[in-house]
Amino acid sequence: MPLNIRSAIILLALISISAFVWIATFTGADISKPFEVFTVASKVVTIDTTLALVFLLWAWKWPMFRWGGWLVPYPNLNGTWTGYIYSDWQNENGDKTPPIPVMMTIKQSFLKLSCVMRTGEMRSDSYCSTFKIDGSEQIKKLIYVYNSQPRPSVRGRSECHEGAIVFEIVEKPEVKLKGQYWTARKTTGEIILDYHGKEILDDFPRDFEDHPVTEPENQR
Repeated sequence: MPLNIRSAIILLALISISAFVWIATFTGADISKPFEVFTVASKVVTIDTTLALVFLLWAWKWPMFRWGGWLVPYPNLNGTWTGYIYSDWQNENGDKTPPIPVMMTIKQSFLKLSCVMRTGEMRSDSYCSTFKIDGSEQIKKLIYVYNSQPRPSVRGRSECHEGAIVFEIVEKPEVKLKGQYWTARKTTGEIILDYHGKEILDDFPRDFEDHPVTEPENQR
């Protein structure tokens, strides 16, 4: 669930009651009269709706609502992440691939999450994603299924494929995403990402390393 339902109901009730008392007091409404009660209640609904919209669009990201998972149980992962892929893929000589530099951008709203991963040879896009969060079991995971589109120049040895990734979300002592992946090409591996920044980049940072397999003249 995107919200702790019990906490959300309690918070909504407190806001509604407080708003009702404040409006009735400020306007001098006679709450013994049904019409005036209805008038105050309609204003409370307007306030609740406005606050809910603000929450859905922006406020869910605020630490005060995510602290300890009391209201919003999942973390805000918006931004750019960089790191390495450690693949078990081997070339025709049986040599394993060196660590592959990778960049992932996460665009997250209250109800939607998209992940785009890029290397010097490919781009993969998530099409089904979810969180698995259970504080009592110390579980914090990001899970998604993706479609990978290698660059046309490398598709002779790296075909288009689908796969899945399970990331463990590490927040202390340093923010990281540590994951395992599986592909329809029957390859597996590990991905470790560090948080680069809140800006969602459209291309690699200037200091981004080249892909270790691609010929230098074909990089990027």
